[in-house]
Amino acid sequence: MRVLDLSFRDPASNLALDEVLLDSAERGIAGESLRFWESPIPFVVVGVSQRLADEVYEEPCAQDGVRVLRRCSAGGCVFQGPGSLNFTLVLSYERDPALRNIRSSYGYILSRIREALERRGVRTSPEGISDLAVEGLKVSGNAQKRKKHFFLHHGTLLHHVDQAVMERYLREPRERPAYRGDRSHARFVSVLPLGPEQLREVLRETFDAHSACVEPLFTEFSEMRELVNKKYGATSWIYRR
Repeated sequence: MRVLDLSFRDPASNLALDEVLLDSAERGIAGESLRFWESPIPFVVVGVSQRLADEVYEEPCAQDGVRVLRRCSAGGCVFQGPGSLNFTLVLSYERDPALRNIRSSYGYILSRIREALERRGVRTSPEGISDLAVEGLKVSGNAQKRKKHFFLHHGTLLHHVDQAVMERYLREPRERPAYRGDRSHARFVSVLPLGPEQLREVLRETFDAHSACVEPLFTEFSEMRELVNKKYGATSWIYRR
């Protein structure tokens, strides 16, 4: 498994590279990958199938210069920026039979992360379909995009969050996991008691990814720029729903 630790200032580039890593694996150009990134600037991102107007307060975003984008994976709308460490996994179904099913693949991935966190004294519980929580408060959300031979797993591990800012930009979701109840964003989200470097070590340990970090291939950089121009930065993609 190759390891990448690369964050762009442009949020669209961060989203585009994730999809490129999946495409590279599917085409046999590269194999499994683990990437870390953390956006240096805040932005809002909706899931691939969400209706943007239902999820985002667009006027405050525009007033504050906070971009609203759409990712290629499923899942809910989230606020991104400093304090949210993203991990991108591109995994082969051949790694384990559990990965061929969406629900069991979440179990496979999140149970291993939980074990690595617990070895550091942090107890988490699996909640909903794809969340991790500490004492009932969400600290990690996850989503996937799946292809024939490989799938992309998007995850966040929160180590800092500004709940007031989150509530300024995100509408209360219509669909919510049962464990959330009627709690607002501010009452539902928390942080892990570990810093970003410790969280990187958790994920490296979880997936036995101890090799030195590498850069994307030249072709991957080229494909990323093309995807930004044609997809992730395009109004037609962002407002597709």
